[in-house]
Amino acid sequence: MKGLRRVVQSKTLHGFLILLVIWELTHQLLHSNIVPNPIATGVVFVRLMSQELLWHMGASLLRIGVAIVIAMLIGIPLGLWTGSSKRADAVFSPVVYVLYPLPKIAFLPVFMLLFGLGNVSKIILVVTIIVFQILLGTRDGVKEIPKELYYAVKALGSDQWTMYRHLIIPAVLPKMISSLRISVGIGLSALFFSENYAASYGIGYFIMDAWAVMKYKEMFAGILALGIMSFLLFKAIDLLEKRLCSWMFISQ
Repeated sequence: MKGLRRVVQSKTLHGFLILLVIWELTHQLLHSNIVPNPIATGVVFVRLMSQELLWHMGASLLRIGVAIVIAMLIGIPLGLWTGSSKRADAVFSPVVYVLYPLPKIAFLPVFMLLFGLGNVSKIILVVTIIVFQILLGTRDGVKEIPKELYYAVKALGSDQWTMYRHLIIPAVLPKMISSLRISVGIGLSALFFSENYAASYGIGYFIMDAWAVMKYKEMFAGILALGIMSFLLFKAIDLLEKRLCSWMFISQ
């Protein structure tokens, strides 16, 4: 595990350095304040973190965190049910296939009219976008379990709860984690969009407000904060995966 941790840390540092080099080269090539120097942006970022930027990050993390939890509470049980029941799959999957491709962002005005201009409408928007990814990932994970494993567990006299606990849930956990990773990226994009409307806090609001008044260093500081948020969320998912799917890392 220590060797794996060193590899992950080295890859993270390597990726961060590559991004810094690309950023600096872009700044030098454009010779424009629109893409500021990364060092100058870092100084502004540190200054803003002691002021209002931390509050914007906290507001966005709260919204995306609540949305992810709600989406998992809805998507995982439905995914387990539709994956293990042909009748449930026949009822719910056609509905999912119709709703999933729809651009849910278009429903933001509807959500704001129904649930107000505050956090609730933004959280509901993110939930409606990512819940289908989690549901389908979980459902497909259940369907990929070999039938022979079901027969073996049934032969041991296991009931339905035991089958879920010792076979279905452990088997689909990696698929759930993968769906969660994809959902985080999609959810942050939707949240960024929603925070541009009727919001006074949030990373999306901060970035677009800085852009509107041509404060490009502040704008890139907000983008940097968004990147740090994404990185922390992905690292949290990695830790969750190592805790729940420990058998996947034994050989590593």
